[in-house]
Amino acid sequence: MLGQAGVKYVILLEGINDFGLGNPDVTADQIIAGYWELIERAHAADLEIFGGTLTPAEHNPFSFYEPYEEAKRIAVNRFIRESGEFDAVIDFAAAVEDATDPSRWRSGFSADQLHPSDAGAEALAEAVDLSLFR
Repeated sequence: MLGQAGVKYVILLEGINDFGLGNPDVTADQIIAGYWELIERAHAADLEIFGGTLTPAEHNPFSFYEPYEEAKRIAVNRFIRESGEFDAVIDFAAAVEDATDPSRWRSGFSADQLHPSDAGAEALAEAVDLSLFR
């Protein structure tokens, strides 16, 4: 992002795959520290940075995806939503979570509890407030 000409805005969305396929010893605090670094670098370059919350993945059927820790996603999303460090928050998780079980995708929004369906992708797109890009 820093080396690209004409960039004004950054949407920081960590891939939820990194929570299930990455190093299981990495803590939520370490992930958040990485977010801090990216926020500081963006602001130092006079860029606005928007935090994108992480979508659910806990009930996906992929055995290679273990160990996935929902608690990490919750902690990181809390930081994104509540820290006030981002210039804005794009709440992708709220757009697709099941209201009765936020660790699951809303019915019809994902066939595998990891990737969005067409309806899920539409909900994610609609979560982006285009007025942020002025």
